[in-house]
Amino acid sequence: MDKLKIIDANECFSPDLEPQWIAQAQQGDQQAFHHLYKNYHRRIYALCWRMLADKDSAEDVCQEVFVQLWQKISNFRGESKFSTWLHSVATNIVLGHIRKNKSWIQRVFSIEDQTIEVATVEMPDCSNLDKKIQTLPERARLVFVLFAIEGYRHEEIANMLGMAVGTSKAQYHRARGLLRESLSE
Repeated sequence: MDKLKIIDANECFSPDLEPQWIAQAQQGDQQAFHHLYKNYHRRIYALCWRMLADKDSAEDVCQEVFVQLWQKISNFRGESKFSTWLHSVATNIVLGHIRKNKSWIQRVFSIEDQTIEVATVEMPDCSNLDKKIQTLPERARLVFVLFAIEGYRHEEIANMLGMAVGTSKAQYHRARGLLRESLSE
């Protein structure tokens, strides 16, 4: 087995170095993990923020994603791109957070028509579309983010969210309609 090159802390992120950083992080190298964190933190935070529509929750869940990543990076086998695997891990953690934090009243009544208050939600470099996404009802927002932004298929989304494929498609079209209407105002 080839000896891994020791990575200088001043090196910039390079896709060529990512496999080394992954291998070193899998062996417990905190500096290599820090390089991965620096490269993926903003993307994972954006995913969390879009799905949760709440800055504080997004920060907490993003932190949880990287704690879990540190603990489970040895599970990455390279069968897919690291970014794809990490987004899958992050999505599952966000969905788990949503399930865990539902109040009993939300479990009893449908969440279809509930919307998130967005008066003070802020995100650096947040576009008007991002702000509008945050106002969508929860299920429509989740499906829209997973399908349109993260690139999951409706079959995968249905499985993740425990809904029928047709429901996923309907929620996506509902979200698109609501966004179109909101953006035209």
